[in-house]
Amino acid sequence: MLNWAYPIAWPEVLALSIFFVFYIGFGLRTRRLAAPLGQRGWRLGWKLGLRLLYVGLLGAALLGPAYGLTQRPVRTTGKDVWLLVDLSRSMDAPDIAPTRLQKARAELATLITRFQADRIGLIVFSADAYVQCPLTYDQGALQLFLSTLQTNLLPAGATDFAPPLDLVSDRLSKLPPTATPRATALVLVSDGEDFGENLEPSIRVLTRSGVRLYTLGVGTLEGSRLPLAKGGHVRDARGRDVVSRLTPAPLQRLADQTGGQYFELSERRDEFPLLVNALNRLEGQVEQVRSVSVADNRFRYPLALALGLMALDILLTVRVIRP
Repeated sequence: MLNWAYPIAWPEVLALSIFFVFYIGFGLRTRRLAAPLGQRGWRLGWKLGLRLLYVGLLGAALLGPAYGLTQRPVRTTGKDVWLLVDLSRSMDAPDIAPTRLQKARAELATLITRFQADRIGLIVFSADAYVQCPLTYDQGALQLFLSTLQTNLLPAGATDFAPPLDLVSDRLSKLPPTATPRATALVLVSDGEDFGENLEPSIRVLTRSGVRLYTLGVGTLEGSRLPLAKGGHVRDARGRDVVSRLTPAPLQRLADQTGGQYFELSERRDEFPLLVNALNRLEGQVEQVRSVSVADNRFRYPLALALGLMALDILLTVRVIRP
């Protein structure tokens, strides 16, 4: 069955229209010049048919006629990217409009669309961590989970970086021994306020697994108060407004210990494109080589025939006006 790689569109129609207009103009001009000499321009008729034929063949070659199937090897590569998103109450701070969490969600939605060949998973955490979406190629499902993230999804508690890191390590440890290891990257999104204890055991496990940890600090050093849903602001035990500030030091330390990088997202400093570039530079590993059936593009045949007819058109001359 004959198929076409590209449908005919307005550029092709426009090119054919221009050809017809110019060629009709050429024919009329030749006839007008021949008439005063008592001669006719009918000898150009067979040339018109020849030129229509090879122009049509050129158009057919451009559209890519495909006939039959060919088995071709396809080498698939990819990496795994885990998004670790902090859902503690401090992520509701409005020092980045509209809030830290909403700004991070919008940027992560863009990141997902840039890695269509990679598996991406979503983990949310505060005092504990949960897999919101396992590793998947389904970007639509991942975008849906991402759009529902709110700080009230998790119980209130002090932010701890260890649970999400341990959760990823646990997933990696459960892979079958025969499975081909994939390049894995973690993107930890937080304002840096970590109230957990010792992170060294978690970092050692990730480092042995070859995991790269990239951290994204969201917020400003000046910080802001934390609004309450019913109005007002969060207060401490002394009745003073709680001010949440970006704390970059823990995030920088995590990135340095795993060979990753620290990036910042604020009103004055948007390093999110640098994070995307860093993930792009992380090379995926070959998963498998498989054969797929693809349509055999046979554009060469109409192209070769068109070129032959063009050469014939050049070699065979027609004298319309004779002395």
